Amino acid sequence: MDHFLYRDGELFAEDVRIADVAAAVGTPFYLYSTATLTRHYQLFDEALSGMDHMVCYAMKAASNQAILRTLAELGAGMDVVSGGEYARAKAAGVPGDKIVFSGVGKTRAEIRQALEGGIRQFNVESEPELRILSEVAAALGKTAPITVRVNPDVDAKTHEKIATGKSENKFGIPIAKAREVYAEAAALPGIEVIGIDVHIGSQLTDLAPYELAYQKVAELTEQLRADGHTIKRLDLGGGLGIPYTRSNEAPPLPSDYGALIKRTVGHLGCEIEIEPGRLIAGNAGILVSRVIYVKQGEGRQFLILDGAMNDLIRPAMYDAYHDIVPVVEPEAGIEYQPYDIVGPVCESGDTFAKNRMMPPLKDGALVAFRSAGAYGAVMASEYNTRPLVPEVLAKGDQFAVIRHRPDFDEIINRDTIPPWL
Repeated sequence: MDHFLYRDGELFAEDVRIADVAAAVGTPFYLYSTATLTRHYQLFDEALSGMDHMVCYAMKAASNQAILRTLAELGAGMDVVSGGEYARAKAAGVPGDKIVFSGVGKTRAEIRQALEGGIRQFNVESEPELRILSEVAAALGKTAPITVRVNPDVDAKTHEKIATGKSENKFGIPIAKAREVYAEAAALPGIEVIGIDVHIGSQLTDLAPYELAYQKVAELTEQLRADGHTIKRLDLGGGLGIPYTRSNEAPPLPSDYGALIKRTVGHLGCEIEIEPGRLIAGNAGILVSRVIYVKQGEGRQFLILDGAMNDLIRPAMYDAYHDIVPVVEPEAGIEYQPYDIVGPVCESGDTFAKNRMMPPLKDGALVAFRSAGAYGAVMASEYNTRPLVPEVLAKGDQFAVIRHRPDFDEIINRDTIPPWL
């Protein structure tokens, strides 16, 4: 469910008329719903009720300060994968003891940053990282709490570019090698073993891969405890999918996911962490764009928008589907027709949809890309010297710009001309 609904023939975000935002901000722009962000976080929190748990929002999905502050005020922790994301979390008011540091390539500088600023845990992904973490922590006179990310070799049945739990993926340590790595961790200075981490992929629409992975984690927990390790926390990752079109079969509910967690690892008495990102932010945001031209091609019509692949890369990168709807509600019984929906960037890949059935649209019409709140603005670029798309947050009948659109002078003045030119 989201809070982007038609009312009196126009699309609204909560109680904000989207056409009013377009008039104030210009297009294209991202627009988020506070009510949807809140509801989706609370669904996960409620799904784990009765268990000691923390919902750590995966910031890579959408990391604007206003979004982070909204979730932090609800009690969310944060899952970060870079020093920049760590700094963003701290700037949003998240304390270090609610920040989990994931990622395969943590640098010495990032490790030092987190140890000095406070950290809930490092999710360690390799033996070299473990040794560097020990070295940095010992030099600072600090102790680094860790889980080891194990790779359970489970096929998440998702797009190959967002699968992370198979043996050929770069993430984690093979689960068969886990006991050896934990033994080394226990012997290293500056390291405190506190748990196990696993994450098998993103946009999962079936609970079966989770069940298989979590069963393996439960078995490993018992083995590591028998080896003398203190395993008090299980970080079970995230990745639960969202419906990118309302005609799709709905993915599992957070309540079903929570029940699976309780069934597979609830008997172990561990604190549970989960790291949802897409399901919290995805349906909480839309991208609004305007039709520049309706172009008649050879045997097809094009809708040429002012939004482009640099604003929303998912269709070009993942062949991802987004519902695209007119901001003015189509009249009942109107005949739809096929369009190729494209942007103005000079790449054939700047295509959002082919042969998409839409109501007839004219130059200047506003359209909204649904389910664009996750991996949208965070992956945007200034390719073709197109300014970064602004972000707007709605709450009730209010809206505020939470990232402005830079002008051309701002973009150009970031460049520095050397003295010899």
